[in-house]
Amino acid sequence: MSDASTDDAPVLDLLARMTADSLDASTLDPDTVMLVRLAALVAVGAPPVSYALNIDVGAELGLDADDIRGVLTAIAPIVGTARVAAATGNIVRALAAEIELADLEIALLEDEDDE
Repeated sequence: MSDASTDDAPVLDLLARMTADSLDASTLDPDTVMLVRLAALVAVGAPPVSYALNIDVGAELGLDADDIRGVLTAIAPIVGTARVAAATGNIVRALAAEIELADLEIALLEDEDDE
């Protein structure tokens, strides 16, 4: 990681390192770790940014929307419909925010190209 990245987003960088470390330290395979982490996020009522960070890592590992739906379906009887509904909303908000950020990044790059 570059120094600029660390200076710009120290908390996000720390969370990314913690996620990577947990993948390395676990005896579970990386896909299973990410599915368990998703289930834990639902159980604790995590905010959208937590889903965004973990879904990004999961996507890099090849997890997709069907995997997320599978986790939500599997844990619904344990955590309850209210937690699953709230988690679904937070996941949607996280993905929408990522799309907005990507659109903003593209617009900024296009503005730089026009200059």
